[in-house]
Amino acid sequence: MPLPALGLVLVAAVLHVAWNALAKRARHSLCFLWTAQALSALLLLPFALARLGAEGLPAAALPFVAATAVLHALYFYALGRSYAAGALSLVYPVARGLGVALVPVLALVALDERPSTLGALGIGLVVVGIVALHAIAQGWERLRAGLLAGGAGTGWAVATGLTIAVYSLVDKAGVGHLHPLSYVTLMGLGVTALLWPAVRASGALAAEWAVNRRPILLAATMTLTAYLLVLFAFRLSKASYVVAAREVSIVLSAVVGSVWLKEGGLAPRALAAAVVLAGVACVALAR
Repeated sequence: MPLPALGLVLVAAVLHVAWNALAKRARHSLCFLWTAQALSALLLLPFALARLGAEGLPAAALPFVAATAVLHALYFYALGRSYAAGALSLVYPVARGLGVALVPVLALVALDERPSTLGALGIGLVVVGIVALHAIAQGWERLRAGLLAGGAGTGWAVATGLTIAVYSLVDKAGVGHLHPLSYVTLMGLGVTALLWPAVRASGALAAEWAVNRRPILLAATMTLTAYLLVLFAFRLSKASYVVAAREVSIVLSAVVGSVWLKEGGLAPRALAAAVVLAGVACVALAR
C-alpha cells in the first residue's frame, strides 16, 4: 500500500473513532449524527463550490453521488440505531469488520481488484481480530448485565457493515469522476436532506443540540473530513487495502470503549486488537 495512502487512512481512522465515541455518548444518536453531518457539509461547501465552479460537475459522476448519498443515509441511520442499543466496543467492531470482509469479494467482482498474498493475509487477520473483539465485548456485556446483550445493537451493526461495504466500492469508482472534496460535500448535503424526515419525526433535535452543542460542533469538524481523507486514499490504493487499513480505528475503539466509556475488558481486547494491527501491517506492506 503506498505510504501516502496509508498516512491518509491512519489520520482518518483517528478522526473516525473520535466522532463515533462522541456519538455514542449522545442522548439521541441519530440527531447527533445528523447535525454533525449537516454542519460538516456546510463547512466544506464554500470550498466545494469553488472547485465545482472551476471544474464543473461531470454527468458521469451524478449516479455515484446519488448512490453514495442514499447509502450513507442508510449508514448513519443504522449507526444511530446501533449506538442506541449496544456498546461502542460491541457495535463498532461488527460494523467495521463486516465491511473489511465483504469489500475484497465485491471489489474482485465489481472492480477486478485482486489483493496480493500478503494483502489477503492482512485482510484475513483484520477480520479474525475483529471477530475476536466482538466476542470479547459481547461476553463482557453478558457478564456485566446478566442477560443477552447486544442483540438489537448487533443487528443494526450488521446493517451498518453492509452499507460500508457497498458505499466503499461506489466511492472508489465515484472519485474517479469527481474530485473528492466536491464528492464528499455533495454526499453530505444529500445525506442531510434524506435523513431530515427521520430526524424531524424523532422530536429530539432541539434537545440534543441544547445538551450536546459542543460535542456536535467538535464531531462536525471530523465526520466528512475523515471520509474525505479516505476518498483521497481510494485514488492511491486498492479499495480492499484502504478499507482494511482504516480498521486500525478498531484498536482505538477498544481502548476508548473500555476506558472512557467504562465498558470494561481492556486486557483481552488489547490482545485481539494486536491481531487487527498485525493485519493492518500486512496490508501496509502489500502491493
